Amino acid sequence: MELELTGAERRKKIIEMMQGSQTPLSGTTLGKATGVSRQVVVQDIALLRAEGHPILATTRGYLLGRPSDVTRLIKVCHTTEQTEEELNTVVDLGGCVVDVVVNHRAYGKLTAALNIRNRQDVQVFMEQIRTGKSSPLLNITSGYHFHHISADRPETLDAIEARLHEKGFLAEILPYERGNV
Repeated sequence: MELELTGAERRKKIIEMMQGSQTPLSGTTLGKATGVSRQVVVQDIALLRAEGHPILATTRGYLLGRPSDVTRLIKVCHTTEQTEEELNTVVDLGGCVVDVVVNHRAYGKLTAALNIRNRQDVQVFMEQIRTGKSSPLLNITSGYHFHHISADRPETLDAIEARLHEKGFLAEILPYERGNV
């Protein structure tokens, strides 16, 4: 007979599983491994975040962020067809596309977590766009959007910005936008 884990033991196991995984782990997967429901895992994730663990939620599950990463906000503009090229540019240079943010005049700020770290993540995202009934957020703001990009060091972020500029994707963040993103 298997003993039930206490809440503290369960949360410790969840953190250990995320530390050992390079890919997101779903709430269902974490729940099965710890003997609880997905809903209990969601509550555990909230408690772990409150303790300061940098847990990221993605469409594919939970991922432990790297606290040593540095993050920078960038503004870009491109077409839907150029999305894959933009994302591959970031990940090929060692960056992670943490999220996408648009400032819509009617709806306000809209943010979606992405956490795209490699070309496989780019392919999964692009397949969701191609086969889904949705389109990228950039379509509601004439191609303009923001990303928080994380990397291991500031020089990596500098290289990413330079390459996006070379490709004509980088846009200037206007003074009034800085406080709104």
